[in-house]
This record gives sequence, C-alpha cells and structure tokens, in this order.
Amino acid sequence: MTYRVLLVCMGNICRSPTAEGVLRLLLRNNNLGDVVEVDSAGTHGYHVGEAPDSRTQRAAALRGYNLSQLRARKVARQDLDYFDIVLAMDKSNLDNLMRMASPEQQSRIKLFMSYSKNFDDEEVPDPYYGLGHGFDLVLDMVEDAALGLIEQIKKDLGRP
Repeated sequence: MTYRVLLVCMGNICRSPTAEGVLRLLLRNNNLGDVVEVDSAGTHGYHVGEAPDSRTQRAAALRGYNLSQLRARKVARQDLDYFDIVLAMDKSNLDNLMRMASPEQQSRIKLFMSYSKNFDDEEVPDPYYGLGHGFDLVLDMVEDAALGLIEQIKKDLGRP
C-alpha cells in the first residue's frame, strides 16, 4: 500500500517544495520512503516548470535538503482524488483547495501546520517577499510539522 501526500502553497517555489524535500528525506530516514509518495504543487500557475526559488534552495541545502530537481506545477482536480492527504501551507490556499474539491475530497484537505508539535502557528508564512531569515523559519516550521505528520502516517500504516 502506498500513502500519498500532496503539499500545496501558492506558487510552488518556496514553501511546498521545501516541505516536499524535507518530508522525503525524513521519510527515508524513518524507513517509509518506499511506502509514502510525496509531491508538491501550487494553487496558482505563475511558476509552472520552474525550479524552487534560489533562496529556498540555498537555505534547504545548508540543512542537507536538495530541492534542485523539483519543478513547480499547478494543482489539478485529479490530484484531489489521487492523494490520500492534501496539506495547504496557509488558509488562503486551503480555501482555494476546498473550493476545487468535492464534498468527499474536502475531508482529505487540511493545514500542514496542524501536525506541528512546537509551533502554535496555523500557517507557514510565505518568505518570498521577505528577508532571508524567513526561509530558515519556514524550514524550522516545516521540519517540525513533517515529524508530526510522519508520526500520524506511522499510525495510519500500523508501523511502530
């Protein structure tokens, strides 16, 4: 059985590819890389085909995450059927996903930060227009929520 996770932000060049890269590595480190499929997408198609923002890649690389092979894509309606869980980085993108989704699909859509253990924030802030430290904060938040998500996936899959 494969468990499928889609991570979503607006343009798919900062937050969601960071979350994809972090989650993939942490899943491998937890021996789940072979049973959990991870992808990311944006609710808007501004950057389709582009690599993650260079500042995002640089911050991720300093922590051992390689995002260079990732390319931005826009969320498609069929994604909402294909993925077991669709995780939005903020409420605006959550609202966009909910509007796209059928009532049955809506139960699979939630905020990524709902898995966080150490942050009270509901949203991962968009670092795109900010200063460089925002990319490190995104990584801190994403790493925390990814570990919480992995705990939940282990429970869902009956893994110790």
